[in-house]
Amino acid sequence: MTNAALADAPLAKGRSLWDDARRRMARNSAAMTSLVILGLLVLVAIFGPFIWKALSGHGFETIYRDRVGIGPTLNGLHLLGTDTEGRDVMARTLVGLRISLMVGVVATLVALAIGVLWGATAGYVGGAVDQVMMRIVDVLYAVPFIFFVILLMVVFGRELILIFVAIGAVEWLTMARIVRGQTIALRNKEFIEAARAGGVGGGAIIARHIVPNVLGPVVIYATINVARVILLESFLSFLGLGVQEPLTSLGALISAGARQMETAPWMLMAPAVTMFVTLLCLNFLGDGLRDALDPKDR
Repeated sequence: MTNAALADAPLAKGRSLWDDARRRMARNSAAMTSLVILGLLVLVAIFGPFIWKALSGHGFETIYRDRVGIGPTLNGLHLLGTDTEGRDVMARTLVGLRISLMVGVVATLVALAIGVLWGATAGYVGGAVDQVMMRIVDVLYAVPFIFFVILLMVVFGRELILIFVAIGAVEWLTMARIVRGQTIALRNKEFIEAARAGGVGGGAIIARHIVPNVLGPVVIYATINVARVILLESFLSFLGLGVQEPLTSLGALISAGARQMETAPWMLMAPAVTMFVTLLCLNFLGDGLRDALDPKDR
């Protein structure tokens, strides 16, 4: 090729970290399969209760006194049977999936909002401010997190929105540490120094430069944390501190099913399998994101 042809040839575009991450993610069959299944579960959680009620007439709170504790049957369209109160297990499992996913996602968003802001501020400002902020995190880490959640719920009540806030209020600590470490590694980079030299304020630097550059670890942690929060809510439900009747969650359904495991095993199987699949997919997706966003694999 002549020099003139080389000069006229288009320059090859380099791939960004996000482009490489998408390519690696697409090659991870387990993560992509999990992403598809999670997408279907989200759709089922959103629309499933409405569709099932339209098809069968069963609401999650509807009680059939003459159908208490019957196994799966086509008679009356109780495909997963009824519980010891005479409520349709299918309808309650669909609503339980919705509530569990809501708790996982909303509580994780609360944790991210607090943790990212706290960690980025502590890491960027540094000095005494960093020491004070991170010592607060250390003190809160020393408090048993389940005790803290129970305390918040006892004081402020057990409304659904308070469950989101209570769990999110204890799940932000790890994220704050992760973001602080990433911020310390970034705060002396050339593009940060250039922003300072250009007169950009600290708050704007954190919002425009620090936070976007720590999104990789944040996304990975958020995916894994959704599974952690769902398990935490399930544990609270076992203690009787989860969502309150007539609402339910997968954890509450598993707790009720475990008490009737010998006489009505169908009450346990449906929510347990649903939770198992959900948590398995979230973990596979988190592993896939971790591998895809690892810059050492570029």
